[in-house]
Amino acid sequence: MFVFDAHLDLSMNALEWNRDLRLPVEEIRAREIGMTDKPDRAKNTVSLDAMRKGNIGLCVATQIARYVKKGSELPGWHSPYQAWAQTQGQLAWYKAMETAGEMTQITNVEELQAQIALWETDQEHKPIGYILSLEGADSIISMEYLEASYNSGLRAIGPAHYGPGTYAHGTDSIGGIGLKGKELLKKIESLNLILDATHLCDQSFWETMKIYNGPVWASHNNCRSLVDHNRQFSDEQLKELIRRDAVIGMPLDAWMMVPNWVRGASTPKTMGVSLEQMLDNMDHICQLAGNTKHVGIGTDLDGGFGIEQGPMDLDTIADLQKIPAMLQARGYTENDITAIMHQNFINFLTRTWL
Repeated sequence: MFVFDAHLDLSMNALEWNRDLRLPVEEIRAREIGMTDKPDRAKNTVSLDAMRKGNIGLCVATQIARYVKKGSELPGWHSPYQAWAQTQGQLAWYKAMETAGEMTQITNVEELQAQIALWETDQEHKPIGYILSLEGADSIISMEYLEASYNSGLRAIGPAHYGPGTYAHGTDSIGGIGLKGKELLKKIESLNLILDATHLCDQSFWETMKIYNGPVWASHNNCRSLVDHNRQFSDEQLKELIRRDAVIGMPLDAWMMVPNWVRGASTPKTMGVSLEQMLDNMDHICQLAGNTKHVGIGTDLDGGFGIEQGPMDLDTIADLQKIPAMLQARGYTENDITAIMHQNFINFLTRTWL
């Protein structure tokens, strides 16, 4: 079945992890044997080849570069100008992949429809369609920079990532959006960018919802009622997103899928982490909504972790093809399964861009 993945850090893997994503996953792993600079070396799950094997023809692909102020313990760049430059290097990689015929940027309904039609053909080596998203807005030096990003194809943006940011507070921090955050939200709305609510802390989330009236989704977010952590959304937050006709993508980072995961000590097997927990989160949101219109796939695979911190029944991203049968076993109809695997996010983009 055709798959839409709403969150993949492809350029980060290419430039910071130095992975040639044109290669099969197995070749990337082989080149990393013996490397210890990252916890997921030789354990990656994503490549463009694996995406084709898994019929993942559309994704939301990120730019990400955190600006950290003096004294912060978070990794990041020491000025917003450096962070901006990093995102532009990431953009250059996406453009290089377009030139190589590996990817194609999607910015409007016509391009979206053309990409879907292409993947219904038997053409070999089809390009992966990507919608460009900025995860964390610290690299946006001023609103002129956001306009420049929009003109380069940016179509979604998350105001915060981890910790306190320039425009909002993110995961593991407490605080609101402030004047700069309000200015950013106003510009996002005027450009008709999609606001990605993922990573907003509770206070920033509710302050954002109070003043923002544009399109919003959560590209990769699970349920706090299943794993009690501020990275997850509460039922009240999920209901607010449902009320706004948002779609919520389900991520596959193990610590967000089961309680009491200990980084570096727990394993998927010992903790019983599988794709079933992804379905548990889907079920929960569907019960809150009373329908299947608000959930999708947003794996965050290789977002700083690999098979050591993912579902034990997933070796590469191509294994997302296991999900339709699992949904069917839980009683989901064919229409429900199609909606979850791709149609909900496609419908969201269509109504946002028309």
